[in-house]
This record gives sequence, C-alpha cells and structure tokens, in this order.
Amino acid sequence: MVLAWLAVLAGVVVAGLTAPPAPDDDFSVPGVESQLAFDVLRERFPGITADAGGATVVFVAPAGRQVTDEPYRAAVEAAARRLGGGGQVAMAGDPFEDGAVSGDGSAAYVNVTYTVTAARVSAASRAELAAAAREARVSGLTVEAGGSALEGEGGGPAGTAELVAVALAAVVLLITLGSLAAAGLSLLTALLGVAVSMLSILALSHAFGLSATTGTLALMLGLAVGIDYALFVVTRYREERARGLPAEEAVFLAAGTAGSAVAFAGLTVVIALAGLAVVGIPMLTKMGLTAVGAVSAAVLVALTLVPAVLGFAPERVLSRAARRAPATASTGHGGPATVEAGRGGARWARFVLRRPVAVLLAGVALLGALAVPAAGLRLGMPGDEARPATTTQRRAYDALATAFGPGFNGPLMFVVDAKGAPDPQAAVAAVAGRVAATAGIVSVSPPHFNDAGDTAILDAVPSTAPTDAATKDLVRDLRAARTRLAAGTGATFQVTGTTAVNIDLAGKIQGALLPYLATVVGLAVLVLLVVFRSILVPVKAALGFLLSVLAALGVLVLVFQRGFAADLLGVAQTGPVMSAVPIFLIGIVFGLAMDYEVFLVSRMREAYVHGEAPHQAIGTGFRHSARVVVAAALIMMAVFGGFISEQDQFIKMIGLSLASAVLFDAFVVRMAIVPAALALLGHRAWWLPRRLDRILPKVDVEGERLTRDPVTPELVSSHER
Repeated sequence: MVLAWLAVLAGVVVAGLTAPPAPDDDFSVPGVESQLAFDVLRERFPGITADAGGATVVFVAPAGRQVTDEPYRAAVEAAARRLGGGGQVAMAGDPFEDGAVSGDGSAAYVNVTYTVTAARVSAASRAELAAAAREARVSGLTVEAGGSALEGEGGGPAGTAELVAVALAAVVLLITLGSLAAAGLSLLTALLGVAVSMLSILALSHAFGLSATTGTLALMLGLAVGIDYALFVVTRYREERARGLPAEEAVFLAAGTAGSAVAFAGLTVVIALAGLAVVGIPMLTKMGLTAVGAVSAAVLVALTLVPAVLGFAPERVLSRAARRAPATASTGHGGPATVEAGRGGARWARFVLRRPVAVLLAGVALLGALAVPAAGLRLGMPGDEARPATTTQRRAYDALATAFGPGFNGPLMFVVDAKGAPDPQAAVAAVAGRVAATAGIVSVSPPHFNDAGDTAILDAVPSTAPTDAATKDLVRDLRAARTRLAAGTGATFQVTGTTAVNIDLAGKIQGALLPYLATVVGLAVLVLLVVFRSILVPVKAALGFLLSVLAALGVLVLVFQRGFAADLLGVAQTGPVMSAVPIFLIGIVFGLAMDYEVFLVSRMREAYVHGEAPHQAIGTGFRHSARVVVAAALIMMAVFGGFISEQDQFIKMIGLSLASAVLFDAFVVRMAIVPAALALLGHRAWWLPRRLDRILPKVDVEGERLTRDPVTPELVSSHER
C-alpha cells in the first residue's frame, strides 16, 4: 500500500511538472447584466480585452502648487512617456491631453493599459512602472500607483501561512498524542494527501480551466481534514491497544470504526462542497470541486495509507506511558487505560449531565449574542481601499478619491447598443446626456465607438464610493430607468464595469444562499439519518450548525465592518464582507460540523447500541472522543488561523470565519449543546420509526458487527468477554 501511494505521488509529480501552464482567472457571473454587457463588448469590440491588466499612476503636487506648474508638468509628461514605452504596455495616456487633471490642478493621473491580463504582467513591467514613479518623485511630486497590474505585489513569502499552519498543527498533535512517531504519522500522511491532490489539480488545470486561485480552498481544506482524519484513525488504534488488543486486530477495529466514521464525515464535506455548483458561478464551482478532490484524497489516505503505516510502527505510535505499561485486558467500553486518557472528557460530561438545561441555554445564548451583528451583514468586493495604508495601491486610491471624488475609483461602464438606431452617433449622445443629468452621476466620458460605429462605451463617475450602499442603489435605479433614458433614441444600454460586476455578484450569491443551504442541509441530514438511524439527532446537528455559522458571520461583521480588533488582525480598512465568503463559510463549516458530530455522537451511539443507558452512553462517548475532537478542532483552528496573516482580504476573511466557526461548533455546539440536548431527550434521541428503519440501509459506522462477529477469535466485545 505504501509503495502504491508512492507510485501515485511520483505519477502526479511528473504529470504536474510537465502539464501546460494553468490558465489565468476567468471570473464570470452568468445571467447577470454586467456579464451580458461584457459578452457584447467581446463581440462588438474584438480589439478590447476586458480583463487586460491596467495601472493608474497618480501625481500629486505639493500643498499650494499645481501639477501644471514647472517642473511638475515636465516630470509628469516624462513619466507618461516612459510608462508608454514600457514592456507589455499597450497604451499610456497623457493627462494634459486627456483631461486627467483635477479641477483644482492639485493632481493628475495616467492610465496604463497592458497587452496581457493582470496575472501575466511581468515583474519587469511592474519594476519599470515603479522606476517611472521614482523618477517623477525627484521633482517633489507625490507619486503612487494602483490597479490590477500590481496584484502580483505585496504579501508575505509564498507558503508562509501554510508553514505556520503546519507548525501549529504539529505542536497540537505532539501534545495530544504524546508520541513523536504518532504525530509525525498523522502529519506526513496528511501532507502526502495534500501533495497528491494539489499536483493532480496542477496536472488537470489546463484541460479543465483551473487557475491558481481555484486550488486555494483545496489546499486549506485538504491540509485540515487530512490531519484530522489521520488523527481519528491513529487515536482509535491506540485506544484499542490500550484495551489489550494485539496490533493487527487493533488496526482492524480502528479502520472498521473510526475509518467508517471518516468515510461518512468526508461524504458530508463532499456534499457541502459539491453543492457550490448550485450558486451558478463557474469559479465557485471549480473551487468546490477541486476541494472535493482534496477531501476525497484525505479520506483515501486515512483508510489505506494510515493503517499501512501503523503496520510499520505498531509500538512506536503509542505514547511512552502506554509502551511501558503492561497490556490490559478489556473490561468494558472504557477500559482502565481509556478511562485515564478520557478523564477530562468524563468530568465535563458529568457536569453537562447534571445541568443540561443551564448548559443548553448558556450555549444558545452565547452563540445567539454573537450572531446578532450578522443582521447587519453587507456583501461587496472591497478594492484597494481595504489595503494597508503602507501600500502604494491604498495611497493611490486615497489620492484619487481626494482629488477627483470618491466615485472616481469605481466608474460605471455603459455599453450603448445603437445598432437599431437611425443615427447611432445622435442616439449615443442623447443617452450620454440623460445619464449625465441623473442624480448621483458626477461626469460622463466622451463615447468610444467600435469600428462599425453602432456600439459605444461610456464611463460614468458616480458621486459615491464603489462599496457605498448609495452606489448600489444608483446602479439599480439606472437599470430601472433604462426605458426612459433611452426613449426615442432607438438605442439601449447595459451597465457594467468592476463596480457593477461586484454588485451583481453580491446579489447573485445572496439569492443563492437559501437554495444552497436547503440543498446541502437536506442531503447531509439524509446521510446522518442513515449513519445514526435517528430522526432527532440529524435535525439537532443541523440546528447547531446554523448557530455556529451565524455566530461566525457575526464575528466577520464585528471585525471587517465595525472594526472590532481590526488592528490586531491586520484589517486596514472596514468595509463590506466579500461576497463569496458567506457561501464558502456555509459549505465548509457544514461539512466540518458534521465531522465532529459523526466522531462524537457515533461513539455515544456505539455505547447505546451495546446496551448502555442514554446518560451513561453520553459519558462513554465523551470519555472516548472528547480529547480527540478537541485536538482535531485545535488543528483546524491552527490551519485556518494561519491564513489570517495573509494580506489578501478574501483569504484573511475565510481564515478568520472558519477558525471562528470551528471554535464555536466544536467547543460550544458539539461539546456543550449536543450532550445537553441528548441528555434532555434521553431514549427519544435514538427513536426511528420501524418502517423507516426497515427501508434505510444499515451501514454500521459503530462497528457493531465487527465486535459481534470478530475477524479473529481474539477480537471480541467486552460483553462477550
């Protein structure tokens, strides 16, 4: 088995390194107006690349002076010429000819358009842009640059977040397992699974249009669940050894019980990630499906490679104390060694069982209070204004907003289709005049016609910032007034541009949240119904998940919208939550929440089906599983928390939201609310109608048949002993 995995790894290494390069990000939002307008642009303006890289260089004169004064004008003109002659540059404007000078003369800007997409702008081209800016600063001008062409700059060294996450996970594993071999086994097998999945994505990227961005989620999730799944199997193996079973039989039971739980836990994660296809955005679908591949690889590693490696080190993966202690015959579900290992979990279970109502109400109240800010959630796509003030992109954004108005950084693009107009030039001029007269529009650029002369592009500058709620209302009002604004001209128009795309994206995702939630929760509840053979346990699991997600959204609003602890977490500017974050949060957290539900509650049900009373079964489940679930949650939090250090706002939001959600779900929902609810329900928690019981397939996650029908004579249950 080890040789087979090494062969797979060698194969994907060769395939990944010899595959054609991954394509650039091709983000599209099918079915929305802004995307339809871009489709018209590609058809009518074949020479225009809608996703071409661009940069805006802004020049600000010293206080009391103007950029038209000498020597500032000469410095700006020289910089414009140098920018226009740079590599990969298609064109660079002249601010004094293009009217790109502020009304008070304090600032001017040069727009640079590249011949390639932003992702393809080379480091040499960015260096040339920076050199032109430095040269202009010699005259005393303040010069800053922003735009998509600079996206490749900034951030820490590549892989920093991943290294931090792996280091933190290693520390948690070592403390939890007390064995360097066991910690190393869990970590190395998980890393092998991540390597296989990421190299496979790289090998398939060209064929399936998988850009570098699509693998981000796969890397994050593959690392987290890979470590957790290996940990569950290793822990169960050590538990069975502590009960006195020989190594081979202990591996059998670990694979048949913890391995089965891993398979079903992985299935819930796969359902949640594959459900991203419901949103209808190709990029999100690709990210979800690549993450499905990473999670599937983690499950396969846990079911095949981990047991195989245990065969090479059956004693070394045990803790030092376990290796020294004599083998202890099993005396029940909680043999002596197990009781000692689970003493903390048992104490907590006794506390919950004595005060189930108080614990349940306290947990719900805590998460409910954290969820309150989520009512004010605003979705959007923050731009350069969300960057730290130390970056040139942020300073350029602020300088342009000061000199030209807050809406300058997010102009609206009007694609005017005058193909059916008797006089296209007059029709476009009429539309432009009416748009310019609309409240909330500061200015409209001269029209730019295609070669056929039947379609034109207008840039309209709103009076409010791109992420302002008033800008969203303006876009909605302009579209609603389309018939009036184009009346009598024979033309029509569509509103697009980065700002409009972001508004449409937020609207599409917001509209897909409920269908996505219903799809994912419905399918996963069915899976849990099969696993636990209970009506109330899956419903309770879903309700607990909703509490965790809402509380995590509340944390996002507190930090990114209201600025709570923003400096501590490196959030430079408050603003809306990025549109895709909530739907990723729902999908990922649902899968992970069901992981904890399966691993914790399956041990409770295992004890229950072996004859223990409900309260006793809860205590047994905690004694066996609490420690490993806590460790798994800490590892997840370490992995996701490591990504909070990234400068990229999307990764930072995903990291914080997932770390928060795991904290709430593992420690408040699964460790407090779930046992309290089960204690109050008693035998009713495991009720299933007889007719449904006959219909549902029996999957035996708890390994009841393994202990009833042993593989070898030595493998018998505690009751049979």
